[in-house]
Amino acid sequence: MTPVTTFRGKSVALFGLGGSGLATAKALIAGGAQVLAWDDGEAGRDSARDAGIPVMDLHLADWTKIAALVLSPGVPLTHPAPHWAAGLALLAGVQIIGDIELFCRERANSAPRAPFIAITGTNGKSTTTALIAHLFRTAGFDVQMGGNIGVPILALEPPSANRIHVIECSSFHIDLAPSIDPTVGILTNLTPDHIDRHGSMAQYAAVKEKLIRGAEVALISVDDDYSWAIGQRRNERMPLPGRGAIPISVLRQLDWGVSLDGTRIISKRPSAIGTLLGDIHNVPTLRGLHNAQNAAFAVAAADVWKIDASVIQAGLATFPGLPHRMEDVGRLAHVLFINDSKATNADAAEKALLSFDNIFWIAGGKAKDVGIEPLAHLFPKVRKAYLIGEAAQQFAATLAAHVPYEICGTLEHALASAERDAADLNVVQSVVLLSPACASYDQFRNFEVRGDTFRTLVQALIQRRVSGG
Repeated sequence: MTPVTTFRGKSVALFGLGGSGLATAKALIAGGAQVLAWDDGEAGRDSARDAGIPVMDLHLADWTKIAALVLSPGVPLTHPAPHWAAGLALLAGVQIIGDIELFCRERANSAPRAPFIAITGTNGKSTTTALIAHLFRTAGFDVQMGGNIGVPILALEPPSANRIHVIECSSFHIDLAPSIDPTVGILTNLTPDHIDRHGSMAQYAAVKEKLIRGAEVALISVDDDYSWAIGQRRNERMPLPGRGAIPISVLRQLDWGVSLDGTRIISKRPSAIGTLLGDIHNVPTLRGLHNAQNAAFAVAAADVWKIDASVIQAGLATFPGLPHRMEDVGRLAHVLFINDSKATNADAAEKALLSFDNIFWIAGGKAKDVGIEPLAHLFPKVRKAYLIGEAAQQFAATLAAHVPYEICGTLEHALASAERDAADLNVVQSVVLLSPACASYDQFRNFEVRGDTFRTLVQALIQRRVSGG
């Protein structure tokens, strides 16, 4: 835990009692703050009471005596309208912050030079964060990883000069962290997302830019217009050598920055020969161009710390990947099974479809927006589709003139049919790919449960085949 001492002796309101909210309340109490916690759900309030956290309806609080409102990142701050707790704080002139901000203030107060890498972007944040943490652990660092991935930031060990925090930050986290100032700030990419919570794409990008603005070193993609513009503004604001943005590209080779040469990640300085930082050839957990981008950011961060290229390569080769993101869950003869349950929209599913050929595609669930129409250019890579959930009929209509399909209803039925057809194909490798392009909520609690179910079904299928069943 990181005790938050910067509010010692002060009253702090806290709204949102999920995992990060409970961790934040405990950290504030450990640091000497007087916490008034609330949640709209009875389950959250019960969890707080069980943990010994004072619970109070913030409608009844005396806001003139409250120093800050700590808002959980899932709670609306501005759009579509401020949550009622945020509204009360705004009326009282009380600052509204989040757990990342509390960490940043504690770091500034107790260990201002403590290493801190913060990662944001629309896609790739989690894999980039996990890979950076893995590379630094491989190099022997004491690494604390968390934030939007896994462990809430204040549940991690405190910042110190000999410990590096690798933290994934969503736009919601950044919006509640006005003083965020990482040693290295990373912006992986920007595409339209969370517009309902930020009001416009421009405002969404502006929130992401706050992380880059405060960073000592900035690593920024130049492969999309919004990120490129943020990098340009950083360069204009900080023109001194070493203070501007370090550009990252996987679409073209750069004369200055980090880019790809095939599967090789190359760093170039002006008027210098390129330096090989790492190679993702034959790294199965880093398949696809999107993972090449994740790897480029990770090795660039390691290079900032002058980690030796041989250590970086060892880390790349041993990276286990993340569950539900292009996860290799088994092989049966020439059939490879891939769990990409995290692909909850067409943009995410596109990454998986680009990475394989001879695909037997399991798709469907609760459809988003335009469904799978944006993936039409990749339909030739799909041998057959197996459709599940509410979106089955909608997806069937899209696929009808292009790809053979089977409406399967359930994931278990889809896997059985896909494995049968993939096994019959006489090729070096065929791929049974769960990349739903849909939310999971029609049949599963979340994408993790959907992916876990797929993995369990695949492992049971392999066991039956091996044992002759």
